[in-house]
Amino acid sequence: MITKFWMIVRDDTARTYEVCGKESNDNRFSNRILAMQRAGMNVSFMSPPVTTQTHSRELIKITGYTYEEGLFDKLQRLFLERTLREAGEE
Repeated sequence: MITKFWMIVRDDTARTYEVCGKESNDNRFSNRILAMQRAGMNVSFMSPPVTTQTHSRELIKITGYTYEEGLFDKLQRLFLERTLREAGEE
């Protein structure tokens, strides 16, 4: 039985990704990414299971993407700025 999943966020415009950590429930993480997508950001996520081949975050590679430390925090700041700007326009 799979008990943990990796939380991976991808910026599809810049072709970068970050492995954010392990969780047993990805609902909170996926809801954040879906909110960013609804706001018009070109982001996606993956939540593959933690296995013996991917027991360390350094072992996770995504073809065509480069690793960027702090990407999730940067995307959250952009999302907050975009949301606040849209709220101020109303």
